[in-house]
Amino acid sequence: MLDSSMELQKNRIVSVDVFRGMTMFLLIGEFTGLYSLLSHDGAGVIGFIGNQLHHHPWNGLRFWDLIQPFFMFIVGVSLPFAIKSRVAYGDTSKQIFNHVGKRAVLLLFMGWGLYCIGPGRITFYFQNVLAQIAFTYMIAYLIMNKSFKFQVGFSVALLILTEFIYRFFWVEGFNHPFVANENFGTWLDLQYGGADLGGSWVSFNAVPTAAHTIWGVLVGKLLLSDKQELTKFKQMIFAGFLLVVIGYIMDPVTPIIKRISTSSFVIVSGGWSIIAMALFYWIIDIKKVDKLTLFFSVVSMNSLFIYLFAHVDGGAFIEVILHPFSYAIFGWVGDHVVQVITSILVWGALWGLCYWMYVKRLFIKI
Repeated sequence: MLDSSMELQKNRIVSVDVFRGMTMFLLIGEFTGLYSLLSHDGAGVIGFIGNQLHHHPWNGLRFWDLIQPFFMFIVGVSLPFAIKSRVAYGDTSKQIFNHVGKRAVLLLFMGWGLYCIGPGRITFYFQNVLAQIAFTYMIAYLIMNKSFKFQVGFSVALLILTEFIYRFFWVEGFNHPFVANENFGTWLDLQYGGADLGGSWVSFNAVPTAAHTIWGVLVGKLLLSDKQELTKFKQMIFAGFLLVVIGYIMDPVTPIIKRISTSSFVIVSGGWSIIAMALFYWIIDIKKVDKLTLFFSVVSMNSLFIYLFAHVDGGAFIEVILHPFSYAIFGWVGDHVVQVITSILVWGALWGLCYWMYVKRLFIKI
């Protein structure tokens, strides 16, 4: 979501772009329908992979539950780089603050706009990733110049606050902290008509998951520091595994539930985010393995555009064009396989659009 360099520079930490691009590439893959098709049979290796590409129904953790934490985390990682770039161009603190504020408002508006039209009425739905990032991005920016201890303490305080509110909320019928649609988060959304009773997602998630973006800022500062590369890698790995262990240990007491972003979920998913960043950094920036660098970076450079394009049925439009051709060529293998092939082609076309924009130097930013 944050500004990316127009070109991959030698002195740039490329793994940040690649991590963001991979996350967004996986995210737009959801809009092709491929993940649902892979879990069609619900058994075997393909079924297992397909299930990992869907959110856990409640208490538990699947790979797909990490995608939003990855993205919120990488927004934080990118923030110190973006601020450093603006300072180098001569922007004042006031100009930077105004830019961050405008961006947060635009992200909130776009996140709301994607879901604002309900069944015959305008709704206020802030559970989606853009609306959530608008909040966490602003919070992380406001405290990013504070000390390391302050930022860690602030993030922990958000988790403690969340734990306290859920456990001790007193309204009858919504005082069951870890029961779907019977918790504080659902009650809060019902007050302004934004409850998601079908999926049990809650807008309050933005408060505890601000920790993801704050931790991302801390990792971004680490990557910008003068420490040795291997030292940075080791520190990220240690912090990541520590959080993962703590999160899983908490699960019997505070269940790992993404849909209401319990403190245990935030901690364990934050840990996996840091580990993923460390591995990307080790592979790409330390070991200089760059075979997929361009593939994911072109998506990263237009991450906001391709997400919005896919979200407003851009992929469905491409599918209408491609399906007759894939059916004509592969129809003999059966409808289900043709649908899988078509979805893969649509996914490839969405990537191709990002590549075309990269070649033409078209970069959509806010």
